[in-house]
Amino acid sequence: MKKDIHPTYYPDARVICACGRSWTTGSTKKEIRTDTCSECHPFFTGEQRLVDTAGQVERFERRLGQRREFESKMVARQRKRGERRAREVVIEVAGEPKAAAPAAPAEQEAEASQLAGAAPESTERPQAEGTASAEGEAADSATEGK
Repeated sequence: MKKDIHPTYYPDARVICACGRSWTTGSTKKEIRTDTCSECHPFFTGEQRLVDTAGQVERFERRLGQRREFESKMVARQRKRGERRAREVVIEVAGEPKAAAPAAPAEQEAEASQLAGAAPESTERPQAEGTASAEGEAADSATEGK
């Protein structure tokens, strides 16, 4: 090994936990401070506790509270919209027929063509004059063989 490039090894380094427990071990540092040890860590003790690092728990709880507040406002808005829609009143004029719900665009075109006296458009596509249907071709080929 090369000389003077390795750190000093302390065989009697002291480890001190935040709970107050301390023990000795070997390390390159003379003293080590830690937040949790096997005596106070929740995994080993079985208790559930939150170790807060730089306010992360408070920040999470604040964001969670904001989200719940937002969701409750959204539910209130939706409830108000439903109530408003239920309160809408259709005003009827005496002697005039009731207005029907708006028809779909295809129905409106059909009604307009009927009023104009034209026949409603068919949904089938017209065939070009030079083409024959599959049935017509089959009939033509059957007669040609005779």
